[in-house]
Amino acid sequence: MLDLVIDARPASLGNGFNVRRILPYRLRRMLGPFIFMDHGGPVSLVPEKISSMDVLPHPHIGLSTVSYLFDGQVTHRDSLGVQQIIRPGEVNWMTAGSGIAHSERFEDPATLAGGTLEMIQTWVALPEADEESSPAFDNYQPHELPIFTDKGVWMRLIAGNAFGLRNEVKTHSPLFYAHVVLQASTRFGLPLGYPERGAYVAKGTVEVNGNRYGAGQLLVFTPGIDPVITAIETSTIMLLGGEPLGERFIWWNFVSSRKERIEQAKADWEAGRIALPPNDNEEFVPLPQDKSKPAGMPPPQPLS
Repeated sequence: MLDLVIDARPASLGNGFNVRRILPYRLRRMLGPFIFMDHGGPVSLVPEKISSMDVLPHPHIGLSTVSYLFDGQVTHRDSLGVQQIIRPGEVNWMTAGSGIAHSERFEDPATLAGGTLEMIQTWVALPEADEESSPAFDNYQPHELPIFTDKGVWMRLIAGNAFGLRNEVKTHSPLFYAHVVLQASTRFGLPLGYPERGAYVAKGTVEVNGNRYGAGQLLVFTPGIDPVITAIETSTIMLLGGEPLGERFIWWNFVSSRKERIEQAKADWEAGRIALPPNDNEEFVPLPQDKSKPAGMPPPQPLS
């Protein structure tokens, strides 16, 4: 029924913003095309601390970043010249392809006044044929993301195809990604037709096959099995998965099917060959230096 249960680990983005890291995990590097998953917050902020949490301009290759908020708002700026505020219920989908830099700044006046910020960010690896595609960015508004409701169930389809629903979010391989809220005692299943499927418990407690799982746990299900998820209390879960893409290498913010491509990306960022956002180019995150680390140590922590 369950191949693996992954407990989120605390991680720091190095700017005072602590997150719970779910993927990658040493026993499970990817789930379908999803290669990275962070759960940030909920945190309540005071004005003097908000700017210290900004994620400065940094690079990506070979992936799409997918940002989804429960509360608060974040301002995205990238090297394409895009400036986009993302709010709860929207999706920011940025495809890095051959290379892009972006920043994420917490400039929401409500957050400055002590509001709450909570977000999920995932990275979706690109098929080999699309790894060097042109960078792109899209923001999708709530009315573009279909909602399903039933007794005790509320679900928003963030991307892909699931439960007979689909939307126009531009993806590069078969996948599904959904935000689901279940009321106590409600039973729910997983989308059919995908070899790799999982459910991340963001809030609450659920039961699967007689065992209970709580917030901060990713349940990875056995292929070919159609489990039933029962909410013990009001619970928020993120359903995700899809077709596997094959082996991918990840170092810092770079993802590729080829190790040498990651080495090239390192050199490109260090030499300034990946452009900074034109409207946020006064500072940036330098390439991490990890040459002093013993063999076998993990790469530098990714930024969102």
